[in-house]
Amino acid sequence: MPKASKGRSRSSRSALVFESTNYLWIAASALLIAVGFIAMYLDGQFLGTVALTVSPILIVAGYATLIYGILRRPEGAPVPDEEDS
Repeated sequence: MPKASKGRSRSSRSALVFESTNYLWIAASALLIAVGFIAMYLDGQFLGTVALTVSPILIVAGYATLIYGILRRPEGAPVPDEEDS
């Protein structure tokens, strides 16, 4: 009867989807989005400068940073080949 292996091999472990730098970009984007919404909430004026200009810029910058953090490819990662159709 074959013996069961005591531990998992390195190849069978689940790898993270992103690198640590990707997670830092995603965390920074979440912070930008949160600051933008908090600034919009705390302004309190209907026609305030912060609520109408600064907050939307922070929120859009946060979403742009989020997209960059998700799509960023590691520096040493191979580029997938495209098939000629």
